[in-house]
Amino acid sequence: MKPNILVSHPFGNANVRHATLAFAERESLLAFRTCVKWPQQTRISNFLPQAIVSQLQRRTFPKLVADRTFTQPFAEFARLIAERFGFQSWITHERGPFSVDAVTQRLDKKVAAELLESKFSPNAIYAYEDGAAFSFSAAKKRQIKCFYDLPIGYWRKARVIQSEEAELQPEWAGTLTAMIDSPEKLARKDVELAAADAIFVASQFTANTLTDYSFPQEKIHIIPYGCPTAEKEPGSIPSGPLRVLFAGSLGQRKGTSYLLTAVEKLGKHATLTLLGSRPASACAPLDSALKKHHWIPSLPHAELLQEMRKHDVLVFPSLFEGFGLVISEALSQGIPVITTPHTAGPDLLTDGVDGYIVPIRDAAAIAEKLEFLIVHPAHLRSMKAAALEKARQQTWDSYRYNLFTEVSRLLACQDP
Repeated sequence: MKPNILVSHPFGNANVRHATLAFAERESLLAFRTCVKWPQQTRISNFLPQAIVSQLQRRTFPKLVADRTFTQPFAEFARLIAERFGFQSWITHERGPFSVDAVTQRLDKKVAAELLESKFSPNAIYAYEDGAAFSFSAAKKRQIKCFYDLPIGYWRKARVIQSEEAELQPEWAGTLTAMIDSPEKLARKDVELAAADAIFVASQFTANTLTDYSFPQEKIHIIPYGCPTAEKEPGSIPSGPLRVLFAGSLGQRKGTSYLLTAVEKLGKHATLTLLGSRPASACAPLDSALKKHHWIPSLPHAELLQEMRKHDVLVFPSLFEGFGLVISEALSQGIPVITTPHTAGPDLLTDGVDGYIVPIRDAAAIAEKLEFLIVHPAHLRSMKAAALEKARQQTWDSYRYNLFTEVSRLLACQDP
């Protein structure tokens, strides 16, 4: 059975764009359902705040995908405006009329209605966590296969790890978000998983969080995401302190406090750049760190990659992840990565060659690896070259090929 796929996602993140392109390249994308499709070139951008334009420019899609894209933009535009002008009551977690959850559910319900009305007749729907409960229910009524993409580990495991962390690091507890989802939202996650005919994840860690809770292993398919196009040569290593970078949201789920402690141990021998948005909740140690170190709240993707090249190593000590796209982005710029087993690090990195895998919650292990790179610049140079080589092997082309191949195989298995 040739794939004829309906893909649904409200925002069209990088991994979503490549999933839709995987099907579009092979003439198997029936439709892509999302909120906003932004033109590559438009005069409207001249009249909008730059912060909103930067967000909208992330909603551009390759022509093969754009030609099959159907949108539902109102609620998402309202959410972006509320974020820009501080209308917090509009976007309060779950309760706000234009919160991420509200926007996601609107799209999910719209797709469900269109399936029941037979506006689309796919042989499979490919949908994502938090946005599949209604559409999967409708798909089941029409005997359409349900493929589920889980971009981060299972929520029950997240609660265990983050509950432990709140006790270990109480000053950072307010930045941990796993405890704030309502019982209704968590129940929908389990409804989605139960309805899925196949679950796609991007790392062994995410797969493990499911099998730990008795989800059948044969239902889970691991397809790691790819790296951006690799640079030709790694950046130079100037004399002076080791240039350490962190990229990601600045909460304790990412292990931020352990990185800060590690860098503190190195004193003047290392500098730290923190690239990412800070949580809304107050956090005194984070506030202090943002004043002490170089902080960049946000950058467009192209500028993010350029900023990475100004550094020697990325440290991503996440406690709970699904993949961690910053790992693959850093590799593409010739930047070795220090990360934990709770990311895609074990799926991508060769320990000691293009990066290091350290235990979660281990500032001493992070400091030890950083100190080794300070003392052995020749090894750092070899790791930077190895990072580029890994990025050349782990491409988005490979991801798209592997995803399409697996979906095709699963649909072929359903032939009578």
